[in-house]
Amino acid sequence: MGIKGKVITTPFSYVATTSTILWEGCEPIFVDIDPETLCIDPDLVEAAIDEDTTAVLATHVFGLPCDVERLEEIGKKHSIKIIYDAAHAFGCRYKGRSLLDYGDAATCSFHATKLFHTVEGGCVITHDPALDREVSLKKSFGHIGDEHFTLGINGKNSEFHAAMGLAILPYMQQNIAERKMLSETYDEALKGLPITRPKLPEGLEYNYAYYPVLFENEETLLKVVENLKKNDIVPRRYFWPSLDKLSYNKPKSRCSISNDISSRILCLPFFNGISEGDQKKIVDIIISSTRK
Repeated sequence: MGIKGKVITTPFSYVATTSTILWEGCEPIFVDIDPETLCIDPDLVEAAIDEDTTAVLATHVFGLPCDVERLEEIGKKHSIKIIYDAAHAFGCRYKGRSLLDYGDAATCSFHATKLFHTVEGGCVITHDPALDREVSLKKSFGHIGDEHFTLGINGKNSEFHAAMGLAILPYMQQNIAERKMLSETYDEALKGLPITRPKLPEGLEYNYAYYPVLFENEETLLKVVENLKKNDIVPRRYFWPSLDKLSYNKPKSRCSISNDISSRILCLPFFNGISEGDQKKIVDIIISSTRK
């Protein structure tokens, strides 16, 4: 894709988003996020572009869409690539299109923690046949049969991994429907508490992959985590820390919104088959932990 130099990216994502840029010898340029969507702020993206910028790597956080129209406009205006970390976005549709359909390329995780998974692995979605061929070659040692074309690695999934994916795929819509009901159960039970949630934008058909909540401050979050763990319930601080704080990366500036959000956000236990009783227990612990 000709990406080199600077890549503008979000600090509110999993570490792989940043490490991918660093592994390729590029410089990640962090810009802050929108406090409502938790996705990268497109106005800050455009302000950060200079002559060394070749791409934007943005994350559809929890399957919530970035401002894809604005980012596409920015990409075309400045002749830079727009790539999406769509690890959470399998099964999401936005304005009638798969969320994986946006950008010059998108990557999707098939790790075992994801809604659709193959135990490990993932996929790359492109709209350029030449790029698709290059990706296919590079994940298969760079050759087809006895004919060698380029340098490559072993990035293939096994038949076992494929079988796992095929076993799950027919149940995707059923699983999403169940998760929607589980999400609504949490919504109802958490009403009135000093907790906020990311808002689903209009036009999004959501996959309900995660159930993130925002507490008023980190002190409250840590108290909730401690009390949940005392009951053998392990939530996840996701995403934490903000990636502009990584010890092996030296950003030029801090992203205050991302740092604030990452200090207060928690993903509650959320999976197909979780019982109403377990959800009630989790909510009761949160209620007692946030009581003033």
